[in-house]
Amino acid sequence: QDPTLLIGSSLVATCTVSPDFHLRAEDLYWTLNGRRLPAASYAPLGPTTLSVVLAHLNGSKQQSGDNLVCHSRDGGILAGSCLYVGLPPEKPVNITCWSKNMKDLTCKWAPGTEGETFLHTNYTLKYKLRWYGRDNTCQEYHTAGPYSCHIPKDLALFTPYEIWVEASNRLGVAVSDVVMLDILDVVTTDPPSDVHVSRVGDLEDQLSVRWSSPPALKDFLFQAKYQIQYRVEDSSEWKVVDDVGNQTSCRLAGLRPGTVYFVQVRCNPFGIYGSKKAGIWSDWSNPTAASTPRSERAAGGCDPKGGEQNTTLRRELKQFFGWVKKHAYGCSNLGIKLYDQWRVWLQKSHKTRNQVGKEP
Repeated sequence: QDPTLLIGSSLVATCTVSPDFHLRAEDLYWTLNGRRLPAASYAPLGPTTLSVVLAHLNGSKQQSGDNLVCHSRDGGILAGSCLYVGLPPEKPVNITCWSKNMKDLTCKWAPGTEGETFLHTNYTLKYKLRWYGRDNTCQEYHTAGPYSCHIPKDLALFTPYEIWVEASNRLGVAVSDVVMLDILDVVTTDPPSDVHVSRVGDLEDQLSVRWSSPPALKDFLFQAKYQIQYRVEDSSEWKVVDDVGNQTSCRLAGLRPGTVYFVQVRCNPFGIYGSKKAGIWSDWSNPTAASTPRSERAAGGCDPKGGEQNTTLRRELKQFFGWVKKHAYGCSNLGIKLYDQWRVWLQKSHKTRNQVGKEP
């Protein structure tokens, strides 16, 4: 026999040998999963019968059952049994579903608060149209994780579905609560396509991001909102821009000059055919990289030639002394503090000139 027992149960097994084998009870011993059980758990019940007591059993170490085997003195196998020790399944919980471009439906769930039953537990996703139709069983499991199933086609729109999960093993059956949903309320989509990241003229702290709406939904009536996330090349930390709205372009500001950034965009389609439910975010698009221009101070990673360096220094000194005549009346101390003040004034003047003529 291959018994199925609850965790914590006890079991008595007996091994009786035919007289033709010329073996006695003291010639026998027991193993569980290949490990010899202590002789203190044995009890002879006759000249050729040996029993073993297994108390307070733990959950099976393998879902195919624990192997309890009776051996002869030389190690030969005389008889064996599979023990299945575990728990009945719990009611599956947290069923969530999404439809990719309104063409299919994928659902996932959790196996209950405890989860582990120590027995092979089979999960079956079932669904049907709410007011009519027969029960249908999902066929493609483990498509989005261990507790998931994918329904690839033949789904109706504008009609709610009832969806539930049944869990079963050797100790019982448990059924989840029924979830009701309309395909139009759980639509997600492919990530936005044609994501382009480019510089904004010579602005050192900005990048422009442009993208296209998800191609699979262009023919459907829906609204969309987008999110952008970006990170510096040598960092794993993403910064998220939430307030993009439904526009398909955005300008990132406050960036570091001369730095490579990776940018991703994702889409949330909602209001499809008038649905009032919030949509489901798509995956992020593949990262697109671009670099901000180097600042004037950071420019010249390579040392300029001697003649160019002298010319630049001569021009800057001329500008500095001209500024001193206008702004530092009566000042004779040409220290580094005064030079720093001139640098600040020069930077503000440069930004003002760049903004002249720009569109508001």
